[in-house]
Amino acid sequence: MLFHVQMTVNLPHDLDPARAERLKAEERARALDLQRAGTWRHLWRVAGAYANVSIFDVEGPEELHAILSGLPLFPFMDVRVQALCTHPSSLEAAGDR
Repeated sequence: MLFHVQMTVNLPHDLDPARAERLKAEERARALDLQRAGTWRHLWRVAGAYANVSIFDVEGPEELHAILSGLPLFPFMDVRVQALCTHPSSLEAAGDR
């Protein structure tokens, strides 16, 4: 099941810089692992913001929730999720790929 996820990170200004760097490094490592596994299918930065737009491919909402809530930066994120399905006019739906 595909999900469109927008994550906006809001690190507190008084967060210890060393902790912030450690969390960012852990977040990057986790994102890379999930991408290599095919779970985090697409990842785009939102220009001008500490945010991203992503596509996740998971079994369902429970798995997505477990992944997102396990991200190191999750406590500092505003997350918006939308379930996706194939559009009937897409090349993929028509078998024209």
